Amino acid sequence: MEKVKVVHSFKDDRGEITDLLENENINAVTVITFTKGAVRANHYHKLTTQWNYLMSGSIKLLSQTPGESVVETIMSPGDFVVTGPNVAHALEALSDASLMVFTKGPRGGKEYETDTYRLETPLAVGM
Repeated sequence: MEKVKVVHSFKDDRGEITDLLENENINAVTVITFTKGAVRANHYHKLTTQWNYLMSGSIKLLSQTPGESVVETIMSPGDFVVTGPNVAHALEALSDASLMVFTKGPRGGKEYETDTYRLETPLAVGM
């Protein structure tokens, strides 16, 4: 899991332009909403990379690379976090929230579950 620093590409009196990703092949862009206390994921992907951009609310992202300790990241609006292949991850909503996920690999549409491996012991169980 890596927290990516978001940098504005352009800014003037009209507002800002921010490129979240450059030079990546994206297979799906998904918006996920959460109600406070909701837990999602508790899985990993063997082939898929996901970039998570929090649009609103607050989320606790738990991630674990094989053989390492669990890492807890509190996401606030504008935070951008990437989880790569084989990184177990779970998301727990600390408030109602909206998350945009950019996916590289078999994770969108009909392929939604083809690269999803559920954890025997969940990283997050809810509040």
